[in-house]
Amino acid sequence: MKRKFNNFSNFVTMKREKELQAFERLLDIMDDLREKCPWDRKQTIDSLRPNTIEETYELADAILAHDMHNIAKELGDLLLHIVFYAKIGSETGDFDISDVCNMLCDKLIYRHPHVYGDVQAETAGQVVQNWEQLKRKEKDGNKTVLSGVPDSLPSLIKAYRMQDKARAVGFDWEKKEDVWDKVAEELGELREELANGTKEHQEAELGDFIFSVVNAARLYHLNPDTALEMTNLKFKRRFTALELRAKEMGRDLGDMTLAEMDAIWDEIKSRE
Repeated sequence: MKRKFNNFSNFVTMKREKELQAFERLLDIMDDLREKCPWDRKQTIDSLRPNTIEETYELADAILAHDMHNIAKELGDLLLHIVFYAKIGSETGDFDISDVCNMLCDKLIYRHPHVYGDVQAETAGQVVQNWEQLKRKEKDGNKTVLSGVPDSLPSLIKAYRMQDKARAVGFDWEKKEDVWDKVAEELGELREELANGTKEHQEAELGDFIFSVVNAARLYHLNPDTALEMTNLKFKRRFTALELRAKEMGRDLGDMTLAEMDAIWDEIKSRE
């Protein structure tokens, strides 16, 4: 048994050394690029921000497709940006990669007292609740429950995160089934405004209705952003097939009737 343990321990040690070597190689390359490449040399934290957002969405696409090769590739691209920001921070004397790693490690240890302390947390829900409470106690933590939700998040994701954070402090439906009454109520108010209201009021009620649907999704442990993106991809796939089918028929979509397009659409849908 001791021999098996030693073999496993050696394997873990070798794996960690390989990981550290790879990370050190990346840091060395970043140093070279920052010194020798004109494009890399001129970048700032502000100029990198749009590219970082784009890389994040590319990673999200790869995850949605469960494309493990591209997930690894896009993780690398995102890691490059983290190292890049840390390199710029070291040049200005504000922070470096060791600060980034140590601040993260300190936060993880502090916010996991059920792992590194004597706090009990038997469920994922209890972990989240403890996490939010600890965040508000931190010296530089969020002053309010919702202040930790970035303003720049896409609206659909932001709605989900705000509702989830409110839930962590007990502001939630007692029974998830009750949310459907709220969805129906918001839909009714939206239809009333669409019939008689101003555009401003119509948009406000549409927002309330969408917010209530996001809330329902959360209560049923469904991610509305993922669900909507799956529908986007499905629509894109089917509409592209519709275009191709029309071309095969020597037709242009703009000249076809809705009934003709619907017939092809149903045919495409039935084959999936």
